[in-house]
Amino acid sequence: MIWLLRFVLLFIIFFLLYLAVKFLFTSNRKLETARKQKRFLLIDNDDVRKNFMLTYKGSVFAGEKYMGSKDNTFDVVSILIWPEDSATLKGMVKDDFFYIDNKILEHYPNAEINWKSPVKEFLQQ
Repeated sequence: MIWLLRFVLLFIIFFLLYLAVKFLFTSNRKLETARKQKRFLLIDNDDVRKNFMLTYKGSVFAGEKYMGSKDNTFDVVSILIWPEDSATLKGMVKDDFFYIDNKILEHYPNAEINWKSPVKEFLQQ
């Protein structure tokens, strides 16, 4: 009986350690830390059907990837990006958005990047 109790206690300790490590290395936590530090971070899955998140200068952006055929291969051909909160765009200039475009094009060189409002109107000025 004592052995069973020790085994259960050991199992609970390992489970709590697993949860703590999993919490420390989650992508949302990394994204929030990068946002607070106002640095660039792109969190993306290899799965084309899932959106990606990125942060730059304290703003968080989300993006959708669209698959298509280009140069006789299937690849990401279109990306749509929008800010999660338009109020955080204060102080950003066009070069900041071009920097974000270039960083995304490093991952998806065949993609055409489109921005949603209000960034779209800002870039067209």
